[in-house]
Amino acid sequence: MYRNSNDPSHKEYYKKYCQVLSTVIKLATKHYYNKLLLESNNKPKTTWNIVKTITNSKNTIYNIPPMNINNKISSNPLVTANAFNTYFSSAAENLLINNFYGKNTNNNDPVTYLWQNFSQFSSSIKLNNTTTYEIGKIIHSWKCRDSYGYDKISSRIFKIRAPYVLSTLTYIFNKILLTGIFPERLKFSEEKPLFKKGDITDFSNYKTISLLTSFSKIIEKNYI
Repeated sequence: MYRNSNDPSHKEYYKKYCQVLSTVIKLATKHYYNKLLLESNNKPKTTWNIVKTITNSKNTIYNIPPMNINNKISSNPLVTANAFNTYFSSAAENLLINNFYGKNTNNNDPVTYLWQNFSQFSSSIKLNNTTTYEIGKIIHSWKCRDSYGYDKISSRIFKIRAPYVLSTLTYIFNKILLTGIFPERLKFSEEKPLFKKGDITDFSNYKTISLLTSFSKIIEKNYI
């Protein structure tokens, strides 16, 4: 009736009906998920399944093209993944060999070079303990994104749950600053190869993006 008529009363009724329907759907959805949690024997797993459903989180399947590995074309996903890992993990070392050792006539390693040229330390840097206000400010400055690291916690989820973890995060980050020890698990990242241009079978024609955990991003932002 609203679409086929110019009667303003139909338009007004349609708008009110949409508002009521939207409210009913939200309440029904909330009731449905609450019921799932109450009846579940494994509440953490059920909670994560609900989060994945709400955020439309799906396992992305990447179509890996055949790659040139040791002058042989391979279509084996595991072999290709390991070859990518070897190539990018050695990229920094190869740059070091080409740019440092090639120019350094003494052929010293980088650590020795730094000790020789920067033997005096600067005492002008002083780090203070962080606060829940600072951590909260960093989290709320993020854009809501659905990308995540190996922990599968996106910035969107983190922002929603921030009030419940601020105190714990503040304690952990201050402990890191006090001990000078950065947790090993926060050093991990997921590397995604992205094709740039040229020969699709050549590793040098790819770049990587590092998907870090939200926790490590907060630490980095807080101490910069």
